[in-house]
Amino acid sequence: MNELTGSKTLLSGFHFIEGPRWRNGELWFSDMHGHRVLRSSLGGDVVEVARVEEDRPSGLGWLADGRLLIVAMATQRLSRVEADGSLAVHADLSSCALGDCNDMIVRADGTAYVGDMAFDVHGDGSDHKPGQTLCVAPDGTVAPAAGDLQAPNGHILSEDEQTLIVAESGGFRLTAFDVAPDGSLSGRRTFAELHPDPPFEYSPPDGICLDAEGAVWFADPIGKRFCRVVEGGEITDVIRPAEGAAAIACVLGGPDRGTLLMAVSQELPGAGTLPAGNARVDALEVRVPGAGRP
Repeated sequence: MNELTGSKTLLSGFHFIEGPRWRNGELWFSDMHGHRVLRSSLGGDVVEVARVEEDRPSGLGWLADGRLLIVAMATQRLSRVEADGSLAVHADLSSCALGDCNDMIVRADGTAYVGDMAFDVHGDGSDHKPGQTLCVAPDGTVAPAAGDLQAPNGHILSEDEQTLIVAESGGFRLTAFDVAPDGSLSGRRTFAELHPDPPFEYSPPDGICLDAEGAVWFADPIGKRFCRVVEGGEITDVIRPAEGAAAIACVLGGPDRGTLLMAVSQELPGAGTLPAGNARVDALEVRVPGAGRP
């Protein structure tokens, strides 16, 4: 296992970052406790894309026509950013959702896969129960796609969009599915069981991304590390954020998608709102470039 060092802070001053995505030469992400979605060049020019005042924004993705989709966690909605910057309800997830909705990945045709955590993410944990992945068709129709998932968090799609991988934070594993042309999921299997990093007793994966060799980078907020894992569970590379920060989510970006862009947080969410300055984005060049979505 290689311990990679030399990461640099690219952006700072945020509350809590989720859903990093690389698109059209820019990094897009949700500042969840800041109630806004942002995009930035690698040079640090940050632009506010949307505000979600009444909820916490999380997962991001795009429809085929380029309009941005945003998961609104507690209100169980999938919002759509219109051309004039206004927000519209793309899909009401409440008919199927069991709890807070969190991360998401969207196919090229606009089909979205949304993780339903099935409990209050910022609660005391007493309401934990199995969650699910919801499938939202491009027209906003919602249906369960896979159940009995333990706190489904990050979602990624392979380059050919025929494989979906879900980070089960509560199951300490990555789980893969085959994706049919109609968006349905089958062939459930374990991609990797994630072993703890002593002295921690468990390794819950949060945000994830895929590289061109089929390996997955995952963020381990408890172990405070980003790890690259190959199918079967071998961890090949580890990056530990400076200043004891927690690893939250990651995406491979940059001109050749060879830079791992890492959302880190000094504190993890509790019942309150985290302050500005708690979260940042670190960057490090890695050996294998990104592939698939995000």
